[in-house]
Amino acid sequence: MPTIALINGHAFAGGFMLAMHHDYRVFNPERGFLCLNELEFGVALYPPMSSVFRQKLPNPSTYRDIVLEARRYAAQDALKEGIVDTLGKLPETLQLVRERNLLTKASSGVYGELKAEMWRESVALLDGHQQNQKHQEGVRKRMDIEKEVGKRRVVEWQRSQTRSKL
Repeated sequence: MPTIALINGHAFAGGFMLAMHHDYRVFNPERGFLCLNELEFGVALYPPMSSVFRQKLPNPSTYRDIVLEARRYAAQDALKEGIVDTLGKLPETLQLVRERNLLTKASSGVYGELKAEMWRESVALLDGHQQNQKHQEGVRKRMDIEKEVGKRRVVEWQRSQTRSKL
């Protein structure tokens, strides 16, 4: 069955992710922003969390701006970037259902299978949660090591700058 997220106002972090998991998104043009603000409060995205944006956004630069800049999208910008399908409230959502004939899409019995195939990468990442956690831990360890190496290099450089050269 087709799913539609009617975004009535702000959709940040998990709310934005939840909306992205729907087949269609309708955003109220009068209020709210869409934003993946994990960057601002220091939470990394696990692969399944990131994959829904990577797979559903039509433009890699939009994905970059959402993840690495925590950009906030007002309704018109979200529509322009392909994040949402249309703007409106309940009447416009019902119009989308009628225009796209969504009530009959699941009648052939294969709609769910088609969606599973479309998003199989994301589904596979969800199924491999433990492996994703191990990967994230490895990334964090490598980053910690790189930070320590960087700190040592700065200290060494500072020491070399204070020595007189005769």
